[in-house]
Amino acid sequence: MTVEGSSIDSTRPSIARVYDYLLGGKDNYAVDRKVGDVFFRDLPGSVAIAFANRAALTRAVAQIVTTTGIRQFIDLGSGLPTADNVHQVAQRHAPESRIVYVDNDPQVLVHGCALLEQNDRTRVVRADVRDPEGVRTHPDTLELIDFDRPVAVVLSAILHHVNDEEDPAGIVRHWRDHVPSGSHFFVSHFRSGDNPETAEAERVLQQTFGRGRWRTDEEIASLLDGLEILDPGIVPAPLWRPDTAPNPWNAGGAERELSVWERLIVAGLARKT
Repeated sequence: MTVEGSSIDSTRPSIARVYDYLLGGKDNYAVDRKVGDVFFRDLPGSVAIAFANRAALTRAVAQIVTTTGIRQFIDLGSGLPTADNVHQVAQRHAPESRIVYVDNDPQVLVHGCALLEQNDRTRVVRADVRDPEGVRTHPDTLELIDFDRPVAVVLSAILHHVNDEEDPAGIVRHWRDHVPSGSHFFVSHFRSGDNPETAEAERVLQQTFGRGRWRTDEEIASLLDGLEILDPGIVPAPLWRPDTAPNPWNAGGAERELSVWERLIVAGLARKT
């Protein structure tokens, strides 16, 4: 699998690479670590957001595969490959599962294509999540995804990078309108906490990337308008169907008091009826 037109800029921070650094990955540059170190140094404990989000994503994929007949996933804004990627979780339970990863970061494509070279049920598409029709009609998407059958649309920690004027609800609505009944939508999102930590973290992202929008629980739920939000609703990520299954993102489950940071990332699963 080759990547055309990819050019990695190591002089500007990348959202995907900063996230990779926060999760302990190695696919990042000094400029990314500089941003990540702001969270490590000035916002101690904030890295729990990344781990809580990743754990909820792996649980959601496992839940979808083991409790529904869905065997195809579109992971929008997938980021750099790490432990327990969507295809690894899904194919562990159902080897026939097919996954399309979507990101516009060229490094994601380079690393993703290398990782997935031997997996003929997985594709990596370079596209912008703000262009859902372009993603949906991309040849690699159409090669793998049958839109006459239910699809799992994964929007993990991506919609908070879409500003209001870019119509994040419209992105979800487009996918809702183009997948059949029975399709599932997983969403995780930064949550407004009305506290200094929220304000500072939002400021760092806005200053670094020129984007980043924390939203209230009501605003996040409204992004899923027209879909049935499944139990337990939109809740802090560690409280979304917690389990004790060992995985590298297990932050201790929900049997303890959550930190302020763990409450700043919420997760939810919805279904098109």
